[in-house]
Amino acid sequence: MISYKDSGVNIEEGYKTVDLIKKHTARTMIPGVLNGIGSFAGMFEIGQYKNPVLVSGTDGVGTKLEIAFRMKKYDTVGIDCVAMCVNDILCHGAKPLFFLDYLACGKLEAEVAADIVKGVSEGCIQAGCALIGGETAEMPGFYRDGEYDIAGFSVGIVEKDRIIDGSSIKPGDVLIGIESSGIHSNGYSLVRKLIKDLDMDFMGTKMGEALLKPTKIYVKTVQKLMESFDIKGMAHITGGGFYENIPRMFKHDYKAVIDKSSFNIPEIFKHIISLGVAEEQMFNTYNMGIGYVVCVKAEDAFKVIRTIEEMGDRAYKIGYVEDGSKGVCIK
Repeated sequence: MISYKDSGVNIEEGYKTVDLIKKHTARTMIPGVLNGIGSFAGMFEIGQYKNPVLVSGTDGVGTKLEIAFRMKKYDTVGIDCVAMCVNDILCHGAKPLFFLDYLACGKLEAEVAADIVKGVSEGCIQAGCALIGGETAEMPGFYRDGEYDIAGFSVGIVEKDRIIDGSSIKPGDVLIGIESSGIHSNGYSLVRKLIKDLDMDFMGTKMGEALLKPTKIYVKTVQKLMESFDIKGMAHITGGGFYENIPRMFKHDYKAVIDKSSFNIPEIFKHIISLGVAEEQMFNTYNMGIGYVVCVKAEDAFKVIRTIEEMGDRAYKIGYVEDGSKGVCIK
C-alpha cells in the first residue's frame, strides 16, 4: 500500500507544526478576534467606526530568504513579511487589524516552521495586529529540501474622512525621514550577487547576521504622529528606493527635493557602494537609511521629529516639496 507520506508529504509533521505555532499566534490576539487558529477562516469584528474603509496589502520577503537558508536562521524573516505589508497600508492612515501568512516548503520541518511563525507573531505584536490564520503547504519536488517561501496579507481600517492620500500636499511642505534598521527586504538579488562570504566580519558581527536584520515596523510611531499632527502624505521606502516611492505620496505634480547630507547613510550601504554600485543606483534601489517618509507642514517639522524620537526612532528633516513634474531630486 502507498501512503501520502510516500509521496513526500508528512501529515504528522503538519499536525506538530500547528501545535508548535499556537503558542506564538496566541500572543498576537487583540480585541476583535472572534476565533483562534484551527478554524476554516479567521474572523474579526469591526466596531467603533462610523464610515470604515478597509485597506489591504500583500507582500513577501523575496530573495532575502536565501540568506536565511544559508545562515540557518529562521526567526526574523517573519518580521520582514509582516513589515512589508503593514508599513504599506499604514501609508494611507490605516491601523492594521489582522494578518495571514502563507508558508510553502519542499519538506516540512515543524521546528523551522514554528521559528518562522514566531517571527510573524513578533511582527504582528510590533504592529499591534492579530495573526488570525495562515496556510502551510508542503510541496515535495517543487521546492528543494531546506528551502521555503513566505508571503503575507494584512487588512487595516481607517475612517473614510481620515484617509491620507496626498491631496493636501503643497509646495513648501517638509519631508521627515524615519530611520531604517538596515537593508530591510529589498534589493537582495544584488546583495547576493556582490556579497558571497556571509561569515566575514562586518562591524563586529557576521555579515549574514547583519543582512538578516529585520525590517523596521513603523506602525506605532506613525499612529502617534497621526494623533497629534496633520500628516499630509506618507511613503514606505521599499523596492525602487527614493525615486519610485516618495512620488507615490503625491496626488499632484510636485517634486521632492532631498538633501542626502541631512541623514546618516548606514555602513552596510557604504559597503555595497564600495563594491562598485553607483550612488544614484543605490537611491533607486535601497532605502539608504530612511525607511519611511512623512510629509507635514513646515511649522510642524520640529515637533514631529521630537515626537518620533520620543517613540524611540531617529528622524531627520530630509527635504521639501516644490512645484515641478512629479519626481525626486537628490542633492
